[in-house]
Amino acid sequence: MGEQPPLQSAPEKVYYDGCPGCAMDRRKEIREGVPYKELLFVGTTTFASALPITSLFPFLYFMIRDLHVAQREEDIGFYAGFLGASYMIGRGLASVFWGIIADRIGRKPVIAFSVFSVIVFNTLFGLSVKYWMAIATRFLLGALNGFLAPVKAYSIEVCRPEQQALGISIVSTAWGMGVIIGPAIGGYLAQPVKQYPHLFHEKSVFGRFPYLLPCLFISFFATLVFISCAWLPETLHKHKGLERAVEMVEGSTAQERTEPPKKSLLKNWPLMSSIITYCVFSLHDTAYVEIFSLWTVSNRKYGGLSFSSKDVGQVLTVAGASLLVYQLFAYRWVDKTFGPIRSTRISSALSIPIITAYPFMTNLSGIRLGVPLYIAAMLKSVFAITRVTGTSLLQNNAVPQEQRGAANGIATTAMSLSKAFAPAGAGIIFSWAQKRQHAVFFPVPQQYK
Repeated sequence: MGEQPPLQSAPEKVYYDGCPGCAMDRRKEIREGVPYKELLFVGTTTFASALPITSLFPFLYFMIRDLHVAQREEDIGFYAGFLGASYMIGRGLASVFWGIIADRIGRKPVIAFSVFSVIVFNTLFGLSVKYWMAIATRFLLGALNGFLAPVKAYSIEVCRPEQQALGISIVSTAWGMGVIIGPAIGGYLAQPVKQYPHLFHEKSVFGRFPYLLPCLFISFFATLVFISCAWLPETLHKHKGLERAVEMVEGSTAQERTEPPKKSLLKNWPLMSSIITYCVFSLHDTAYVEIFSLWTVSNRKYGGLSFSSKDVGQVLTVAGASLLVYQLFAYRWVDKTFGPIRSTRISSALSIPIITAYPFMTNLSGIRLGVPLYIAAMLKSVFAITRVTGTSLLQNNAVPQEQRGAANGIATTAMSLSKAFAPAGAGIIFSWAQKRQHAVFFPVPQQYK
């Protein structure tokens, strides 16, 4: 019998000194547990970046009224829609740029700069005394906050393959919590002189700028997060004079590895299909948040619930708490059982009857209104975060690391444009509906006319 050929040893990775990406890969190879420290940074920075996006919605109706830009009360929704859209327009125009920058200089600098932009422009928004100033500060806040593209790539790169769903879910959860708790902060802290007259004097700075306090609260938290970014480890591979991130060698002889040419992101169908899905759901969820806030604070004679901004904040706070419980105790089972695609489909289908039920709640009051309203808000938040997590995981697994920033930038741009259209379109439709008090099509219930 002939001799058996010697078994070839498996190729081993070579890590380059001074490369943050190699240092992270080495750390992942040694460590088998969950990267709690890195995911804590991901969660807190994502939460801080998401807070100002929707924090204005509970007081947006009153802010537009106080800026004296609307001629009639029924026109407030029209101007509120454009103010809500300005952030997304700015982010949509700049997200691809920030994604490319993150692929070139690293995830950490873009994340830190984005948090810093929250500190500056969110505070300036609270100081707005003119409609154009509010529009400008929100637009700049969106354009200079290139956070979402690099943080999604970062959450994948700090995790081992079996932990990537957890990493993306941390981003989705923190983002969803920020989007939900942001309105709660706005609802509880806006107009403090009116809500808490025993604590705030009418001649104080908060009397002159009634919407500054929630913005300052968010900016203060963002400042703490910005300082903590100093300890954020980088994940991008940076090899001087080399095109490959990690070179595979066998024994002591370097083996050249032939890499396939990079696929155009626009021709990557798994990526583009997940982005399209992501955009549709983003448009829906953003329109829902704005319309929910405007609808609940509107007078019952216009088909609303006559809630105060504090009441809206309370509903959204409970929805945010349910989201945290779901993400901690249920989502990993949902992802393991159904996978990202099926869970996205199921959550989308179940959202339809919940949205359909809201208009009928105007006929209720007291506990008969509170119970179904809170349950519907909690379920809507759970289904929304399931969709966002699933589509984000599909996007990041469809591209290699060196294209993740750009891919997430494209996704963020497309999603931002969808979200820019959502507030403007929803605001116009909402204002149009409130003017049709005696119309045959979509009339207001008779008892509220």
